[in-house]
Order: sequence, then structure tokens, then C-alpha cells
Amino acid sequence: MNCGAEPDPVRIPITGELDLHTFRPEETASLLEEYLAACQRRGLLRVRVVHGKGTGARRATVQVCLRRSARVERFVPGDETSGGWGATVVFLKPGDSA
Repeated sequence: MNCGAEPDPVRIPITGELDLHTFRPEETASLLEEYLAACQRRGLLRVRVVHGKGTGARRATVQVCLRRSARVERFVPGDETSGGWGATVVFLKPGDSA
């Protein structure tokens, strides 16, 4: 138990898919960069980020973060098999680029 202190960190399995639905919007940037780093270290160079369809605000945040990340080679919107416009498929550079 952690009374009065910061909450215990949430452990996210590194599977190559990150679903942002359960996280607060203000956590998106740091969470995304940490997750991409973990994927890159494990050699998972194709990552699906599920941000949802909604208003598009979280998708826009994700895309800004991806454009700024030295780890990212490129990214594309999801297609009909990977979540459509509710997801983004990210292709990472091999190795530790950051």
C-alpha cells in the first residue's frame, strides 16, 4: 500500500501495442516515448498505438510526439485491419536512437 505518496507505477506489457484509453491525456507524451524506447530495446520496430477516434485531440498529440521522436522512422494511420483512424502504426528505427 502506498498511503499519501505517489501512486505505484503501472506496469505495461511490452507487446508492440499501446492502448492509451486507460491513461490520462496529460500522460500521453511521456508514456508514448517510454513505451517506444522499450519496444526499440526489445527489437519491436512496428508498434500500434491505439488512441481512439473521439474528437481527434489525442491522435493529434500522438502525431506531434511521433514527429519529434528521434526513435521514429515513420508512422501511418491504421488501416481496416489495425484500427482505422482510431490507431496509428509506428515504424521505429533499429537500435537505440535516442
